[in-house]
Amino acid sequence: MRGYFGIGVEGISKPMNVGNLFRTAHAFGASFVFAIAPAVNVKELYQSDTSQTDEHVPLYVFDNVKALQLPKGCTLVGVELLDGATDLPSFSHPPRAAYVFGPERGSLSQPLIELCSLLVKIPTRFSVNVGVAGAIVMYDRTVTRGRFAARPQHAGGPLEPLEPHVHGTQKFRGLR
Repeated sequence: MRGYFGIGVEGISKPMNVGNLFRTAHAFGASFVFAIAPAVNVKELYQSDTSQTDEHVPLYVFDNVKALQLPKGCTLVGVELLDGATDLPSFSHPPRAAYVFGPERGSLSQPLIELCSLLVKIPTRFSVNVGVAGAIVMYDRTVTRGRFAARPQHAGGPLEPLEPHVHGTQKFRGLR
């Protein structure tokens, strides 16, 4: 899968939840994780992060929304149950993205929503745990941007294996 993604939270207050989210981000291959104005000591999240994400994936902590810095060309995607947000099954993930989730008993702040280039929502009846929401978004990104055999029309797995990848010919680019 080409591109990269990061996972972040704003105003998180339960370290076990964010620890679970960051552990899942590590498992799905996130390039970085971040927290904006966490209401807890971020070091407490390692109680639930048994993969020790901080030793393998960069962790950035920002004091507020204005301090947030993302890599050049990275699209900030807010994940929130908002009327104007795109339903996840109809969403096309950007190649370079940072997904941000709100606090457990609240929503993304208005300044952060305004900073987001895209808003996506998981079509559920009510809000789910931030770790669950993150896992759903990362799974959807993996399924839609990864290289997998097509789903069959019947129940079960694919009948034919995925065709092997064929590399194209070498391309030479001129000076710009």
